[in-house]
Amino acid sequence: MDLEIYDKTEKGVPEKDQKLIRDVLDFAGSYIHLADNTEMSVTLVNNDEIHQINKKYRGVDRATDVISFAIEDDSDDADDFPIVMDESLKEAIPENIGDIFVSVDKVAEQADYLGHSFERELGFLCVHGFLHLNGYDHMKKADADVMFPLQKEILNAYGLKR
Repeated sequence: MDLEIYDKTEKGVPEKDQKLIRDVLDFAGSYIHLADNTEMSVTLVNNDEIHQINKKYRGVDRATDVISFAIEDDSDDADDFPIVMDESLKEAIPENIGDIFVSVDKVAEQADYLGHSFERELGFLCVHGFLHLNGYDHMKKADADVMFPLQKEILNAYGLKR
């Protein structure tokens, strides 16, 4: 997977934490059999920035932990202007699945509150956002019953247990 990580935090995120993000998302991609040429990004921010993103795009006036922006749109008008190409060309072009924004402030707050490591919370939020980019959701119980066990299964298999 081609993963870009952007650190827009005030203090900077240590390389070991950025490596964790790369490793856990590569693992998650393999776990759900994502194509090797899949592209995505993770932007690490502080509470102030994610608050503004949350307000602008979700209408929620507070900081949150993770926000995902999926490129694929499952809405009815998504195929109004389909791109037509042969299969070999389609396979050669990387698929960008979207962008994840993670508040490192929330990672620290929630790790402390939940009594587990910063690394476990960081991995959890990245996998959570990653699953959203891949079409998983938890707004309905039936969807949550699929997404949450898969999320836990990936984190446990990777070694980030609670």
